[in-house]
Amino acid sequence: MNYQERVKKLVDSFGTWYEDEKLLESGEMSAKLYPYTSMFSPVQINRLKVKNRLVMAPMGNISMSEETGRPAAKMVQYFTRRAEGGVGLITSGLVPISQEIDNTVTELGDRSYFPRIDKSRSVFAGWRDIAEKCHGYGSAFFIQLTPGLGRVGSPECLINKHKLPVSASWNPNFYIPAIPCKPISNRGAWKIIKNAGQAAADAKAATIDGVYLHGHEGYFLEQMTNPAFNRRKIGKFSDWKAFGIEMVKEIRRRTGKNYPVMYRIDLSLVLNETYRDKMKSVKSLKKFQNERTAEMTLDYMKDLVAAGVDIFDVDLGCYDNWWLPHPPGPMPPGCFLEVSQIVKEYFAENKITSNAGIDVPIVGVGKLGYPDLAEKAIRDGQCDMIMLGRPLLADPDWPKKAFSGKVDEIIACIGDQEGCVNEFVEGGHPQCAVNPVTGFEDVYNGSELCQAAKAKKVAVIGAGPSGVMTALTAARRGHNVTLFEKSDRIGGLLYPGSRPKIKFDIINYLNYMKKQIEIVSAEYNLELKLNTNVSPEQLKAEGWDVIAVSTGTKQNKPPVKGIDSEHVLFGIDLLKNPAIAKDAKSAIVVGGGVVGCETAYYLKHELNIDVQLVEMLPKIMDGVCTANRGFLIHYLEEFGVPLHNCTSLKEVKDGTAIISKNKSKTVPDPYITWTPILPENVENPFEKDIKTEIEEIEIPADIIVLAAGSVPDDSFYYECQNITAAPELYNIGDSARPGRVFEATKAAYQIGISI
Repeated sequence: MNYQERVKKLVDSFGTWYEDEKLLESGEMSAKLYPYTSMFSPVQINRLKVKNRLVMAPMGNISMSEETGRPAAKMVQYFTRRAEGGVGLITSGLVPISQEIDNTVTELGDRSYFPRIDKSRSVFAGWRDIAEKCHGYGSAFFIQLTPGLGRVGSPECLINKHKLPVSASWNPNFYIPAIPCKPISNRGAWKIIKNAGQAAADAKAATIDGVYLHGHEGYFLEQMTNPAFNRRKIGKFSDWKAFGIEMVKEIRRRTGKNYPVMYRIDLSLVLNETYRDKMKSVKSLKKFQNERTAEMTLDYMKDLVAAGVDIFDVDLGCYDNWWLPHPPGPMPPGCFLEVSQIVKEYFAENKITSNAGIDVPIVGVGKLGYPDLAEKAIRDGQCDMIMLGRPLLADPDWPKKAFSGKVDEIIACIGDQEGCVNEFVEGGHPQCAVNPVTGFEDVYNGSELCQAAKAKKVAVIGAGPSGVMTALTAARRGHNVTLFEKSDRIGGLLYPGSRPKIKFDIINYLNYMKKQIEIVSAEYNLELKLNTNVSPEQLKAEGWDVIAVSTGTKQNKPPVKGIDSEHVLFGIDLLKNPAIAKDAKSAIVVGGGVVGCETAYYLKHELNIDVQLVEMLPKIMDGVCTANRGFLIHYLEEFGVPLHNCTSLKEVKDGTAIISKNKSKTVPDPYITWTPILPENVENPFEKDIKTEIEEIEIPADIIVLAAGSVPDDSFYYECQNITAAPELYNIGDSARPGRVFEATKAAYQIGISI
């Protein structure tokens, strides 16, 4: 089997990977292989010795610097906290070096939401501060340089600057394919290469330990070095390898032979493997059929090493199949270990060593935040180092806790990507759904958890994510806290949400919350009361100083004929008790949000029920992270699940349902995953109005599953307010505003530190 065939086999497995029980088990937060002697052993990168084999992935710096591009205090503290947590090597997020050439990397007035290391010495101090702080904790720090965004940059430059985005050739913009990206001139390409050398020299002078070239995922460096995007016919850069090789040579010329150079690359875009025949029929994909194969990439990597690259990290995919380079929760643990293993095999067979005469470390990437899996990958020779991105945002102390064997105390990443990835798209900065401090290290430094001036008697009603976070935080500050939960378990909607096997990360997070309650209950005054109903009147009579209400939501039931039939179920009830659907052969899921799509996936993939999904809006999973959305839609289509957008449930009958569907050709294709949904404040001037052409259709349905949203279950809060049940009263989580774990934990932490 050749390398590209191995890659194809891997990609083909991602839809049903969970059928491999051993692979599913590898996603548990266990400590069976402790002590982790391989992870916590040194590694050599050129002349740099790194204390352990853990690497912080380039998890963005967007909106963490000043508008001049100088790293701000927020950014300095963000990286310092990860160094404090014990990671061996920290890499920055992307730092453009193509200002004035790539029109997408700056905004009007030369302002930047990216950090910069060009143009002005005023930015250097921020980088020196980061390097110094990381060195203080024994961590090395690399700066990630990107030659630009090109076709994956914001097309707003056309509206704001009246300038087209650039690319290697005439390529469609990723966000708005109707906007073309013009080919960069040879002069512009050489200018970026010179900029790379200067940025590397500046980084070295700023005591940064190495540079890291951003050559994957379809960014500009990839656009120049992949024939999928680079279709130039004349000139130096018609050789798709030339731009990357010349850049590395220039960096070597400016920094010398001993300065570490890292390169991020994908072994393959796997666009053909992902979209197959669509590559020939979809206008915005047609040009990309001649993509770089795994064999071509390996040959290119050999040439990059000869030019001066010391270390690689390797993944798959690009923006157009974004769930691959940004693997969401449903992707398998260690999803790209096969990829790093291929590279290691190739380098060993061809006796490839770096210019320093040593082996080239290959960094494993992709859902490796499970200590046993990470350790085993190094022991088995699948990779040399472990890259952790989101796990270090969820818990910067991941390395310390793994080293000491406290794996069950690691805050588990849930893979929703709402705080870490989606915030970038929406205009925010790096944050985390399960760690409210991430991205706010300049605001929260631990002092907010100091002992309260007066210990208060605090009742928290509801043990979902917001209730648990409020209770833990208040108890740690010395308050006397009781957490009341009417059911027999904590977690709220996370419990049914963890039922599908692809939601295994949620189980890890639920286990983490249980462990934290055990620890805090033993050290502080926290009591958990399960199977306990309380009333506002009871609480008032008991004399609580503070009541925090976290009673969640009530599910929506659309007002249609037959909706109260016995075979109409709420999605959360089905996930709590799948046995209620055991006799069903067909189903309709009403609601195309994340819960509806995950439920449809579960029904089809795990229960083998023929399912169709109905969504009133034009777009499925609108507002959900592009990677998470893309995975579910792609594999729902792969398994033949009809997605009906611009459609509503009209009537429920016995064994069938009538839906009202807009059949107009202007209705968007619900299966599009190669172009994202734009943020609501970005207008697409090429988007056509949707016309109406309604048709009523009767389709089979043994069960109707409702996932059509929810409303706050806030009656308990207002009852407490009406009788002044306590001097301090708070409404938190979904009972205040239905949302995500991301909003719930942040609000709960705020309340917990303010009591």
